[in-house]
Amino acid sequence: MHMADALLSPAVGGTMWTVSALTIAYCSRKVRAVASDSLPPLMGVLGAFIFAAQMINFTIPVTGSSGHLGGGLLLAILLGPEAAFLTIASVLVIQAFFFADGGLLALGCNIFNLGFFPAFVAYPLIYRKCIGSPPTPARITTVSMFAAVIGLQLGAFAVVVETVASGITAIPFSAFAVIMQPIHLAIGIVEGVVTASVISFVSRARPEIIKDNLSTGTIAGRSLRPLLFILLTITILTGGVLSRFASRQPDGLEWSIAKVTGGQEPAAPNHGIHTMLAILQDTCAILPGYSFRVPTPVQQRGEKNGTATSISGLAGGAVILLISCILPFLLRRRRRQP
Repeated sequence: MHMADALLSPAVGGTMWTVSALTIAYCSRKVRAVASDSLPPLMGVLGAFIFAAQMINFTIPVTGSSGHLGGGLLLAILLGPEAAFLTIASVLVIQAFFFADGGLLALGCNIFNLGFFPAFVAYPLIYRKCIGSPPTPARITTVSMFAAVIGLQLGAFAVVVETVASGITAIPFSAFAVIMQPIHLAIGIVEGVVTASVISFVSRARPEIIKDNLSTGTIAGRSLRPLLFILLTITILTGGVLSRFASRQPDGLEWSIAKVTGGQEPAAPNHGIHTMLAILQDTCAILPGYSFRVPTPVQQRGEKNGTATSISGLAGGAVILLISCILPFLLRRRRRQP
């Protein structure tokens, strides 16, 4: 569901940049006020895991499309809404600048669509109200799936609204919505299953994390080293190994656009801010499209370069880990300064 710049006007893209920036500022203040020593490393490891997991597109049977984990709900359950939004924002920023995944003009939209709806709508209004105490495995699965579907449906609908409001493409609202919503329903179900699986594991390993977030919205200074080690190991395997086997089918957004337009891919205007941001992104991208900048023989044949994919998964996860760990410490340091 990473939007490209070709779908957006500068007005809509700039507005969503502002909205996301204001939300980041709000979340930063909240995290600065409540962050414990346990939060930064958990944010880092989970951010790295979400980055790696988003590289694994899974095929949606029959449709010829694919989807990937969004991760916003999972982050909100384990970190709280504010820390979750900051973490997903850091993931999307690294993806856009270092890997050219999602447009720079569209970055504000992508942060809002993938971060706000699961963290500030699906989690507090659905998951927290329905999960019960103590949550049973069956309830975790059911509520996680329902909340994940709602979060993805709202995010997909926002993509439709932002695209049509931009007026850059000739994609009609009704046709786009009719295709986008069902395909992201399927993606939401898979996301719900993955979310429930991770939450069930954490509930067995460290139930106090779930309990703290549900009751107080914070992690009360607990040592998480064994859990962090397990999550970090899973992240390395996901980014370094499993990412090689990601589906090559177009993702839900690309597939939906192709269905509406008859296969014609929207092109961004070849002037103004679209061109400037395209040049900036091309300059910054170290591994564009999670591939080597200089095409290898494998890439030239249109095949996936597994080595480049593994390096991208590990390098991106490491950067996310570093940023997500450092940010809360910087915020807490500012809090302590008079």
